[in-house]
Amino acid sequence: MKIAIDTHSHTIASGHAYCTIREMASAAAKKGLQGLAITEHAPTMPGTCHPFYFSNLKVIPRQMSGVEMLFGVELNILDADGTIDLSEALLKEMDLVIASLHLPCFAKGATKEIYTEAYLKVMKNPYVNIIGHPDDGRIPVDYEKIVEAAAKYGKILEVNNSSLTPGGFRQNARENQHTILELCKKYKVPVTLASDAHVDSDVGNVRYSLEVVRECGFPEELVVNTSIEKLKKYIGRCPKG
Repeated sequence: MKIAIDTHSHTIASGHAYCTIREMASAAAKKGLQGLAITEHAPTMPGTCHPFYFSNLKVIPRQMSGVEMLFGVELNILDADGTIDLSEALLKEMDLVIASLHLPCFAKGATKEIYTEAYLKVMKNPYVNIIGHPDDGRIPVDYEKIVEAAAKYGKILEVNNSSLTPGGFRQNARENQHTILELCKKYKVPVTLASDAHVDSDVGNVRYSLEVVRECGFPEELVVNTSIEKLKKYIGRCPKG
């Protein structure tokens, strides 16, 4: 199995990443990718870009170094109501929308029930395409409820390579990802294998995501980013309203 497009990456605009858009695109081309999604952190993340950044993405070419570029956002889920930190007007303009739970952007001391509810509510948002790194053991959730909701609302769950990389800060990610993938098989929920690259050398790196997918015997037909056309089909299927 080989991915054609990396669906999750960050540039210097996110504040804690290290390369420009063109450097990331060049790296994608050198690695043989057909496409790359740039998904900067939304405004609640410390140090990231202003909403104006997202409103001006239309000026950037959608082809760089022979690579098709998608420009989107990694939203922060802020509370149990599924509140996110970019306006609907801007979300309508994004090529790709990831929603993630990040501890610096969520109330301290939340429970498993609260975290689960936050995911369930954000999946009702018609503009959200992908749930980012739902594998972090520091954020306990009811995985069966999450996967059932993804099936109901037509969302894609992410197999995040950064989470799975040895020495990473997310806890029990490999074990949790096994659980998620087995449930995705059961409910026929699609996944994306994504690098979450914050530097050009990591673009397209899904080594550990591929390992876990193979260990689970996960079907390739449910991996959405093995072609750009397949990804676009799944993004387009998300129900509106």
